[in-house]
Amino acid sequence: MRILVVEDEAGIREPVVALLRRERYEALGAESLEEAFHFLAEGEPDVIVLDVMLPEGEDAGFRFAENLRQSGYRGAILFLTARDALEDRVQGLELGGDDYLVKPFHLEELLARVRALARRSADFKGRRLERGPLAVDLAARQVYWEGREVALSPKAFALLELLALNPEKVFSREELLERLFPGAESEAVLRVYVQKLRQKLAPWVVERVPGGYRLGKP
Repeated sequence: MRILVVEDEAGIREPVVALLRRERYEALGAESLEEAFHFLAEGEPDVIVLDVMLPEGEDAGFRFAENLRQSGYRGAILFLTARDALEDRVQGLELGGDDYLVKPFHLEELLARVRALARRSADFKGRRLERGPLAVDLAARQVYWEGREVALSPKAFALLELLALNPEKVFSREELLERLFPGAESEAVLRVYVQKLRQKLAPWVVERVPGGYRLGKP
């Protein structure tokens, strides 16, 4: 179970990450959205613990969550913030948050909330997505073609996972680059991974359509 903690205050981020690791979660800590994007490029976390006020702005966490949902992120989002006004809570939930915890907080309560969200996320990610001869095991992070396992790099799997979770959605090149390859200077890196998936699986798996890419059909 992978959990990403996006919090710019080290005095909060580090104890939370340490607690989650003691509970045997794969916990990662990011102090900014720039760093968070690098972790996202290696694969989707099951739960994101997200501060609202970050170095990128006072509402950066809200905007980040909204963009994640629009890009197809299906994991759980727990807002962790000092903003306790009712309108902030409502906004956070309407933008895609699953829970909202106000600072200061007790680590025990945070852990209980993360556990609940992790169970919900595990129920969803326990699914095995199939299309024709292609099967994607989200929990085990494994890919099968006609029943045989196919080894993919973490970024290639992240690209296939995103498309498989949103089989009818067309992702623009800009969305995919921002989500999976932050910092890339051109879309050449995206074309490389698209080609890798087509070579290892089949040309139809990643379909290029007007506006971007989507999961193809056999």
